[in-house]
Amino acid sequence: QVQLVESGGGLVQAGGSLRLSCAASGSISRANVMGWYRQAPGEQREFVASITGGGSTNYADSVKGRFTISRDNAKNTMYLQMNSLIPEDTGVYYCYADRVVRTGRFWGQGTQVTVSS
Repeated sequence: QVQLVESGGGLVQAGGSLRLSCAASGSISRANVMGWYRQAPGEQREFVASITGGGSTNYADSVKGRFTISRDNAKNTMYLQMNSLIPEDTGVYYCYADRVVRTGRFWGQGTQVTVSS
């Protein structure tokens, strides 16, 4: 089992920045691909970014050039640096870790990000 706890959300004005953290515990290692999804009110959850244990990254087109995902394998922590925030970035941000041996995904409880115009 893997437990994930997000932090760092909050209220920020458009153009501002936030850094989200995702602390992992349990059976987590660099073999687990990790990433972020977000869900705006009334919308489906959407992919934001992912990162492998080796540091390969993937981003949604909507955040490329503004968000940076990273992870510290020694601390079992993943980060999402969000710059140039826009109101459309508002939502609950969830971190995840993919299982290694079987298919499936672990999820955190989410952290709210609100960007005011």
